[in-house]
Amino acid sequence: MERYAMRLLEAWKEKENRKPLILKGARQVGKTWLMKEFGKRCFAKTAYINFDNSQRMQRVFEGDYDIERILLAIQIETGITVTPEDTLIILDEIQEAPRAIAALKYFCENAPGYAVIAAGSLLGVAIHQGVSFPVGKVDTLELYPLSYREFLEAVGERELSEEIRKKDYVVMTDFRDKYIEWLKRYYYIGGMPEVVYNFTLHKDFNEVRQIQNTIIELYESDFGKHSGGTELSRIRMVWNSIPMQLAKENKKFFFGKVKEGARAKDFEIAIEWLLDCGLIKKVHKVNKPAMPLKAYMEFSAFKLFLLDVGLLGAMSELDVVSILEGNQIFIEFKGAMTEQYVLQQLVSDTEYTPYYFSEPKSACEIDFIVQKRGAIVPVEVKAEENLRAKSFKAYCGRYKPDYAVRTSMSNYREQDWMINLPLYAICNL
Repeated sequence: MERYAMRLLEAWKEKENRKPLILKGARQVGKTWLMKEFGKRCFAKTAYINFDNSQRMQRVFEGDYDIERILLAIQIETGITVTPEDTLIILDEIQEAPRAIAALKYFCENAPGYAVIAAGSLLGVAIHQGVSFPVGKVDTLELYPLSYREFLEAVGERELSEEIRKKDYVVMTDFRDKYIEWLKRYYYIGGMPEVVYNFTLHKDFNEVRQIQNTIIELYESDFGKHSGGTELSRIRMVWNSIPMQLAKENKKFFFGKVKEGARAKDFEIAIEWLLDCGLIKKVHKVNKPAMPLKAYMEFSAFKLFLLDVGLLGAMSELDVVSILEGNQIFIEFKGAMTEQYVLQQLVSDTEYTPYYFSEPKSACEIDFIVQKRGAIVPVEVKAEENLRAKSFKAYCGRYKPDYAVRTSMSNYREQDWMINLPLYAICNL
């Protein structure tokens, strides 16, 4: 399957002032596959080190930062003659060798001709535990689950994906039923590479759910391996509460829903731990829709989302019929799943940092709000074609944005005060 991040890696390879690259992302989003595939496509040789199963290489980096010594050790370990012109060095699960993270600084300073790429699922956790990070000496890239467009290409619908890229809304309207059919499947399958790949082979929704549950179990086993005691139970409580929090009409994260009487300070570390692992995304509230949005961010008010819409469905035990065909039971949760989907596409497929906006003592709440060049753009999310949006219209009447977007299952159209952007084309925001 094709990952759009490959183009970013190819651009990194050609950079004149290239630094070692750290590829960030949650476990199971495809970092190892992407790095190895990049090596196959763009280099004559790939020297791959996995610190998770090589204590010998961990010890190599426990010595000094003599890059010649380290390069010789990599050659001996991999059997690859490492040359700067045509070899990709991959350092996988680098959080298991903390001094290897610091060594990237010396690759940057003393051996800039070598192409070095590192990855670690729990890298953020390691850094918060005191590991030295080579600030300013590395490039970074974050990998997410497959976006909807990547998903379409993976299941053999490249033409549908291309029409979204070309923003040909006339053609998209003609094929609207196909876009919506695949979008509903994406809600269930999500974008985890192993899940999508299995679906392309077997077209079996039961297998999809089994693999999703296995991934969730793997994540939860990481909780116990890398945290303990009170913090472990708090991480589990936050993690398990997210589907319930998103199901509320007001999706702001309430600590009292995690545990009765809980306060923010009780769960701050647990939330940071899940953020560092890439398992959740935090969307902060802004109290004023003005430039720059970050200046009006409220640290204490936020929504939490999972990394993948398919995993949200699995954790919520939603069956495939409910999602594909819809029923009364699913109606209330449809809004939560749609917001999760939109957040996922904004994070992986656009340059924007999403926030949300609400006014004190007012029912006016905007699902997402982004800073697009010199404009503040409100984004209203609708799960179906019921397009009543009193608070959205009130917001636009009061703040008069140059550009306002409602995203729904309805076709693309421009009105005098807003644009309706189909959910399946939200990446074109």
